Amino acid sequence: MRKPNFWIAYVLLLIAQLLLSNYFHVTPYIMLSILPVMVLCISIRVGTVGTMAIAFVTGLAVDFLSEGVIGLNALALTPVAFLRNPIIRLVFGNEVFARGEDFSLQRSGFGKLTLAILLAQTVFLAIYIWADGAGLRPFWFNAARFAASLATGLALSMCTLQVLAPDTRK
Repeated sequence: MRKPNFWIAYVLLLIAQLLLSNYFHVTPYIMLSILPVMVLCISIRVGTVGTMAIAFVTGLAVDFLSEGVIGLNALALTPVAFLRNPIIRLVFGNEVFARGEDFSLQRSGFGKLTLAILLAQTVFLAIYIWADGAGLRPFWFNAARFAASLATGLALSMCTLQVLAPDTRK
């Protein structure tokens, strides 16, 4: 597992996500979320079921303490946790699992990490926007919301990545 300071950073970023969800509603087209990158950066030593449980509790905490729709973040974040290992295998290869090491920006590279976060954000936002709209919003509104949220979420996730996956060679 990661060092104990990972879990402190995880909880602090969860509080930051609560602040984002409660106070930074810029427009209905943008939903700011760092939850997918938080789940993606959980140690690979934590199994899929454990990661899904952590993601569910994290999503439920955000739902309960901020947005009012109970279960929406939990619904969208749990599949990200389920697909975390396949995303890591697809982007970084099996050597991450063979070495038993967690990834970092310096070791894995900017391009690979961007792709991994992009995939995790895509899964999260597709489920979140689909469940939030529930057939009531037009397709073009949902498509614009998805694109704007993906762009801003990716940028915000890249900023928080250094907190969750620091360079361990220092």
